[in-house]
Amino acid sequence: MDMEQLLAQITREIEPQIGTGSVADYIPALAAVDPGQFGIAVALPNGECYGAGDWTKPFSLQSISKLFTLALSLSENDEDIWWRVGREPSGNAFNSLVQLEYENGIPRNPFINAGALVVTDHLAGVVGDATEAVLDFLRTEAANPDIRCDEEVAASEEAHGDRNLALTHFLASYGNIHGDVRDIVRQYVRHCSIAINCRDLALAGLFLARHGIRRDGSRMLSHSHTKRINAVMLTCGTYDAAGEFAYRVGIPSKSGVGGGILAVVPERCSVAVWGPGLDRRGNSVAGVAALDRFTALTDWSVF
Repeated sequence: MDMEQLLAQITREIEPQIGTGSVADYIPALAAVDPGQFGIAVALPNGECYGAGDWTKPFSLQSISKLFTLALSLSENDEDIWWRVGREPSGNAFNSLVQLEYENGIPRNPFINAGALVVTDHLAGVVGDATEAVLDFLRTEAANPDIRCDEEVAASEEAHGDRNLALTHFLASYGNIHGDVRDIVRQYVRHCSIAINCRDLALAGLFLARHGIRRDGSRMLSHSHTKRINAVMLTCGTYDAAGEFAYRVGIPSKSGVGGGILAVVPERCSVAVWGPGLDRRGNSVAGVAALDRFTALTDWSVF
């Protein structure tokens, strides 16, 4: 299979979807992004990376960063995090407060905002600064020291972050936040505001395709931990559209409202796609279409 030709074909085939959907206008810095952009990159276990479209143009990582805070938490402190956050699909909006009260301050999974705030708090308690830990990991795995937090996006999110503050205070009232509320929200916002391109994101996600092995050959996670992260990605990684996404695409994935999606085919590759136009669930319209075509054309799936 010629990967470059495959990605070019996919980009041509999904052209009608590029530019459709709506950008994330509740974050003003993201509302100004041109929706008519699209990139795709595939990284193979040997480190080779192929791409098409706007695959070297940076975009806002947003909720995809939740995957990396979870992986780093598991690598630093085994499975203690699972005492504080669940592993079930939410069925509600990613920033919902309602479900949290019903379940006594234990978020349904680590990929909704409440769960990610708990994971950020957990990681910060181990390493000091969750954002710096994520940045260090991404820079190392992508071999790109220039990956940075987008300060404009971070400032925009912080200025419009009342719901995340409310969630964190609510979690703290149940004893499920151990650090300073405002500091944890600041770290959360900053790791969500990291700017990255498809190439670097695909390379950074390869450890999940390699069963926990990092770029340098060292083991970050056990085979079992990697399997469990991939499982939670499949069931919870695309907001409250995870069932439809699994039906249509069939591989573990984590999306973000910046328009990116990181997908994993264990032992075969990691795939990063980006298209800023979102559907009503918050997933990239062009990105989902591209991953649908990728799994159909390669016949690579976990099913």
